[in-house]
Parts: sequence; C-alpha cells; structure tokens
Amino acid sequence: MLGKKTIEDIDVRRKRALVRVDYNVPLDSEGNVTDNTRIKLSLSTIKYLIDKEAKIILMSHLGRPKGKVNEKFKLDPAAKELEKLISKKVKKFDEIFSPDIKKYINDRMDFGDIVLLENLRFDIGEKSNDRQFAKSLASLADIFVNDAFGAAHRAHASVVGVTEFLPSVAGFLMKKEVEILTSLLESPSRPFIAVLGGSKVSGKIKVIRNLLGKVDSLMLGGGMSYTFLKAKGYEVGKSICEDEQMSYAREMLKLAEKNNVNFILPVDIVAAKEYDSDSDRKVVSVQSIPVDWMGLDIGKKSIELFNKEISKAETIFWNGPVGVFEWKNFENGTRSIAKAIAESQAITVAGGGDTLAALKKYNLSSKFCHVSSGGGASMELLEGKELPGVASLMDK
Repeated sequence: MLGKKTIEDIDVRRKRALVRVDYNVPLDSEGNVTDNTRIKLSLSTIKYLIDKEAKIILMSHLGRPKGKVNEKFKLDPAAKELEKLISKKVKKFDEIFSPDIKKYINDRMDFGDIVLLENLRFDIGEKSNDRQFAKSLASLADIFVNDAFGAAHRAHASVVGVTEFLPSVAGFLMKKEVEILTSLLESPSRPFIAVLGGSKVSGKIKVIRNLLGKVDSLMLGGGMSYTFLKAKGYEVGKSICEDEQMSYAREMLKLAEKNNVNFILPVDIVAAKEYDSDSDRKVVSVQSIPVDWMGLDIGKKSIELFNKEISKAETIFWNGPVGVFEWKNFENGTRSIAKAIAESQAITVAGGGDTLAALKKYNLSSKFCHVSSGGGASMELLEGKELPGVASLMDK
C-alpha cells in the first residue's frame, strides 16, 4: 500500500493547489503532441480539484533544455492538448515564477480554473533541488499534489523541494502506480512471471536481483539475453554483449537456481548479417550463432517456450522488447509476446518507454491491466528502492 496521504485525505476545497504533473510528451516538428497518454492520465486528479473548486496550478518538465529557455521545449502544446481533453480553458504562463504570476493566481484566478507554468527545467534550480526555487514555487499555493509518477524517482525541486513548504499529498495517478507496482512485489497471484528485454543488462542489474527473490519464472530476451547466453558458454557472434557483466550474469543464474526460479533464455534467434532493417537473416539455434552474425530477435521455438510459460501465469510483469521491434523483419518476437500477455487471463503490468511504444504499435495497451507511466520510476520501485517523490509526501 502507499502509506501516504492522498488528495482525498485533506481538504482541498477552494484551496490553491500546486500540482506536479508529467507532461513530458513527444512532439512532432510542428510542435504538436503526438502521444497524449500522460496528459490523459492527469485528468482524474485535475477533475477532482475542479469539482472541489480549487485553483489548479500545474507544473511539469519537458525534454532536456539544460537549465536554459528553449522554444522547442515550451509547454504550450501540452496546454492546448489539455484544453481539448478537459474542454476547459488553460492559461499558460511564459515563466515558471514571477510576482505577476503570483498576483494573477491570488487576485484574478477563479476557483476551478487551471493555469500551467512554463517548463520547470528552464531553471537550473529544478534539477539541483534549489531550496529558493522550491520555495518560490510553493509560495504560489496552499497545498502540493504530486501526480507525476514518471518523475517520482527524481529528487528535484518540484518533486521533493516544495514538500518542505507545503502540506504534500499524492494524486490519483501516483497512488495507483505505487499501489499496483508494490503489490507485484508484496502479494502477487502466483505463478508470478517477469519478462525482461531491452538492450542492456547494466540498466536492470538491481531489478533482476530483486525479482529473483519474488518471481516464479524470469524470462529474458532482447540484447540483454546475449550476455547471459555467453555466460553459459555460448558463442553470441556480434550480438550486443556486456562482457563486464559476465560475472554478474553467472551470479544471477546461480541465484535463480538457489531460489528455485525458472530462468528462461531464448533457445533460437533471428540472426542478421548486419545491423540493418533489410539485412540478410536466418533463424539459428543459440548453440550455433555464427561468429560474424548478430541476434536481432527471438526465434519461433523461443516464442513458443515463452508463450507456454505466459499461459500458466497468474501475474505478469513485462519490461523491454525482445528484439528490434521497430523493424518489420525483427518484430515477430516482441509482437507475439505482447499479444500472448495481452490475451492471458493473468494480472498484466507493463512498464518502460520501449515497451509502451510496442504496445501502442500493436494496439494492445488497453488489453493490459496496468501500463505504467514511468519507466525509470517503475524500475526503481521494482528494485526495492524508496522513491524520493513518494517518501517526501505526508504519512497517513
């Protein structure tokens, strides 16, 4: 459980509510939002505050402007998209904080109205958790609501700093994310399996170690699987492989055995001559990967092996594609695994940017019980870490 106060635990009626949202959304070359999922996820908290006649002061980051104003990263497109979704005017400021903004909120803003501050990362004080910057943000409001799960693993001014100055609670999205992901670790329906993919082992070291104490089966695909295959003595050719993680891979294989976890690796792969979408390719056993070829997807036998395990599960967590799914010739593994999980009767949870992109590509997002909005935050939570953005909220 969350163990922190939420927006429903305090009186927000006719209060000035400073709300941290995650509007770090993709934009096209014309500055239009191409995926409004994160904005949609903020609506339940915003609508609740509108119903309570609060003054709603939204703040978010977008991209990596490195502490400088950058037209490319202004939040105007997010404000326009929010207006469309909520059918209500959103006043967007061109600054993060100023006396004029404060005066507008106090004197001119009506209860139930919404304003959006400019990109927080235009100020270097955001990422450095500058106390004065946080104090300025907090001075705009009576309460702070953190609904940006995607930023909850960052000890930034708008996430942690402001909690020193205001009563601070979780929004509905934050509550849902933390409770669902925590329940995976604390009380999953069994069998509980995790499917991990992506290119690097190094980015998931702590997650793998923690999950090996929680799951019944762990399946690895994608680039990260070749480090484990090499650790088991297989030739992996020119496939992605982190030789410096070899001892860790061997240690995890032993830990899986010790914990009686079924550790499943691919048994065949789609190998390519070059890293190219139209490269020559062939399906080979993991025992016979040519030295000058590379693995870019899992093969048919691996898909069958993975899917058989998926069909037995009661709880499934998936993070990371099992091949280069962006290319048609190497997407079959990821598409098949995604479809099998979506069609299973299990409690299904997905997280991570590439995973979400795959679900969107195959129109499967709605088939999952929960799709996490925060890749980095979800992985840190599954590592067993306490997230700064959650820890700093008021205890129940």
